[in-house]
Amino acid sequence: MALHRVRVILQAPLAPFELGVVHEVFGVDRTDDGVPAFDYQVCAEDPLETFAVSGGVGVTSRFDLTSCADADLVALPSGPMHTPPSPAVLSTVRAAAERGAYVIAVCTAAFTVAAAGLVDGRACATHWRYADALRERFPDVDVDADALYTQSGKVVTSAGTAAGIDACLHVVRAELGHTVAGRIARRMVVAPRRAGGQRQFLERPLLPATSTGLAHLLEWLDDRLAEQHTVASIARRAQVSPRTLLRRFHDETGVTPIAWLTLRRVTLAQELLEQSTLSVEEVARRVGLGSAALLRHHFQAQVGVSPTQYRRQFRSS
Repeated sequence: MALHRVRVILQAPLAPFELGVVHEVFGVDRTDDGVPAFDYQVCAEDPLETFAVSGGVGVTSRFDLTSCADADLVALPSGPMHTPPSPAVLSTVRAAAERGAYVIAVCTAAFTVAAAGLVDGRACATHWRYADALRERFPDVDVDADALYTQSGKVVTSAGTAAGIDACLHVVRAELGHTVAGRIARRMVVAPRRAGGQRQFLERPLLPATSTGLAHLLEWLDDRLAEQHTVASIARRAQVSPRTLLRRFHDETGVTPIAWLTLRRVTLAQELLEQSTLSVEEVARRVGLGSAALLRHHFQAQVGVSPTQYRRQFRSS
């Protein structure tokens, strides 16, 4: 089997959820569901070290880094951002990559694989909050602040928390097939697949909480997304000049009126795709984007996947 021996390296500060994600995918026996058993071990440079997490919980391991020597996959659930990783950990990760093993780095563990030189000139994902710091420290790395996860060779990096699930299932799917990945996902009660290029989050323009005239205008527009609007027509509604409208709009929402409308229309399209059986063409018409082609264009730009992919992943039962 191409994916059997899985080793997890603990580093401080330890992120318990990310460790739990890796454990849930690879460390739980699901042979009764037809999932192959993994040879799974958690290790650390010093097996006597206790990795503290909040609430008085500590995590220790019985295995040291030598257990990674023959691993098919080495997973890093988290890692240091403000201090260099251990030379021993870096050496272990490099050795795994050089012999063709998978290396999965979840969230802040991206700093470890970057320090090991595994993603120089390659795409690398991390939590959007830490993307700028990763770029600044490792300018040769192509940091993708939007992606849920990326794969460069056999190095897989992901954003935080749930994106780690996506990255782990991606590797399972690549090596063991869709059926096995689907069985694990079903037991975990998660989506069996989210595309790596899907956005970590969508900046949805919110209606201002104030009772200004612009807030009333935005509410009026939000109720009429299916209608066609221009800067001139919106300015007439607000009884101001187009120039004044653009200035006030940007001050309150941070975007232009047309950009705000597009984002709201994509948001509404998401809801319709999740909750209805309307065709993509009809969804486009109802949200004011006119055609399926135009909806696909804006949806892909804002969400990172096509409307059809989004519906397949998030359609309400």
